[in-house]
Amino acid sequence: MAAAKMTLSVLFGGFFLLLLYLYESLVLKPKRQRSKLENQGIRGPPPSSFLLGNIPEIKSIKAKVSKNSRAPETSISHDWPSTIFPHLVQWRNEYGSIFMYSSGSIQLVSVSDVDMVKEVSMCTSLNLGKPAYLSKDRKPLLGEGILASNGPIWSHQRKIIAPQFYSDKVKGMVDLMVDSTTSLLRSWESKIESEGGIAVFRVDEDLRSLSADIISRSSFGSDYSQGKEIFLKLRTLQKVMSQLGNIGIPGLRYLPTKSNREIWRLEKDIRSMILRVANKHSMEATDEKDLLQMILEGAKNYDDADSLFSAGLSKEKFIVDNCKNIYFAGHETTAITASWSLMLLAAHPEWQARVRAEVLEICRGTIPDADMLRSMKTLNMVIQETLRLYPPAVFVIRQALEDIKLKDIIVPKGMNIQIPIPILQQLPDLWGPDALDFNPERFKNGVLGACKVPQAYLPFGVGARVCVGQQFAMTELKVILALIISQFSFSLSPTYQHCPAFSLVIEPGNGVNLHVRRV
Repeated sequence: MAAAKMTLSVLFGGFFLLLLYLYESLVLKPKRQRSKLENQGIRGPPPSSFLLGNIPEIKSIKAKVSKNSRAPETSISHDWPSTIFPHLVQWRNEYGSIFMYSSGSIQLVSVSDVDMVKEVSMCTSLNLGKPAYLSKDRKPLLGEGILASNGPIWSHQRKIIAPQFYSDKVKGMVDLMVDSTTSLLRSWESKIESEGGIAVFRVDEDLRSLSADIISRSSFGSDYSQGKEIFLKLRTLQKVMSQLGNIGIPGLRYLPTKSNREIWRLEKDIRSMILRVANKHSMEATDEKDLLQMILEGAKNYDDADSLFSAGLSKEKFIVDNCKNIYFAGHETTAITASWSLMLLAAHPEWQARVRAEVLEICRGTIPDADMLRSMKTLNMVIQETLRLYPPAVFVIRQALEDIKLKDIIVPKGMNIQIPIPILQQLPDLWGPDALDFNPERFKNGVLGACKVPQAYLPFGVGARVCVGQQFAMTELKVILALIISQFSFSLSPTYQHCPAFSLVIEPGNGVNLHVRRV
């Protein structure tokens, strides 16, 4: 009897402590964080509840915008942030360029104040890192790879991955990029010839396959056919996770819902496939050090770093998470940017003609090399303007790992700083009255000449966490676009519907259908 009472007492005590912990983490802590910001003049919509935060208001605002939206217009509008993220636009107008809100239990400070963005971009303090929810709510896709980790784990990963994308390495990958692109364009030529000189292509699908082939061959020592299943499952996982809606609702990711069960299954399958590729690569390892080989060696060295084990990141997880990060970031964002670039050039034939003339003059019938790519100023302007209007990543997110001062504002520990990239990159005060227009000419003198404050242009992120593959991505984009434009002319298909969509990245919701013919 006494033993039973003691057991009940222990259970009751444990339950009571759990309730206290939940009350502290879900109610008191967020309330203190918001109070500290309110005392400094930062406002925002009050949360509906401690579990949902402002998710109900976000859904209501989106539903109202969706209901009031008109039928698609014949012209292409680039003001998509007001329809995809109308809550951010509305609250910015209501509360100012710095405001706070919450997505479930996740507390956010939305920052489109350019002075504060500058401070975030120049901050080198380790007290500003990636938010914890990326490696939790986005765990199946990102895990604790380089895109989501902090501290010594991130430092170790960056030392391994960043050197693989240095300029000398990227320069040596140009021929490989040309080979992969040429193979795709040969298939286009065959279809155009068989259909009488002009054909319709869903170019975003072809460009995904092409970009996947390039990242596979350049970083993993295999062609697209070997990694195809991994890419397809990552794409499915990305879509399923984007359909879950707002993140941050406590415990939601643990419930055996239909979506969660599919996510768990995909995560397990992807893990198995990556480890299979890694094991095969390890057995076939040559003297050539590609990215996968460096990740495998980094995992071995990782065993000796006792301080890193405190995070519970095993050797296998180290390999899987970083491969997922590279597979996802290394091909998805580049393929989408190339798709948007072709769409914009199809809609603006005068710019298509200018780029084609430049490429033909520089290459003079030869295959482009690294030096030629650097000379393609007009093409570079087009890519920069595409990344301004359609940045593949929509937010720069940082978490205050300790209290940190930015622009005379003390951001409390645990608060997440959210910089909405598309809103910042379309502000008329920074970019001029034509901020919503496609005008590559603005980049004639680089970013410094295009924007009053160059830190407001951040398609590859900011600060120490800027994308390590930035140079690789820009080189790949130039190779793909230069080869396509030099060999084909294209226009928008009448079936094209301009519908940017959020699928963890901003992509063409209905694809990019182009009429393509030989030059």
